Amino acid sequence: MTAMELVEKAQLTKRPRMKAGDTVKVHVRVKEGDKERIQIFEGVVIGLRRGGNRATFTVRKVSFSQGVERIFPLHSPTISKVEIVRSAKVRRAKLYFLRDLKGKAARMKEVKKTN
Repeated sequence: MTAMELVEKAQLTKRPRMKAGDTVKVHVRVKEGDKERIQIFEGVVIGLRRGGNRATFTVRKVSFSQGVERIFPLHSPTISKVEIVRSAKVRRAKLYFLRDLKGKAARMKEVKKTN
């Protein structure tokens, strides 16, 4: 293991296994002035970019009939936790085609969790 990998390994945080098509709730720490609060961003994961410490995931939601996407660093300290609400069966790694779909057309087939 190189020195760079050793330093990055210490900065990794434990996150649930996500994949494209999962609906997630991302609890983000927002700092306003001297106060800090947690804001929840709920949407569909449309893409993951791997890469150890530099890994990111893109979450898309529709808010007031306007599509909103946010790219979150996976191991960022500003993310307090990530909850997986539901999973969907998808056949693509990147779901960028959802940007062009609206309403019922943007639905995905849900996969039931087995515990």
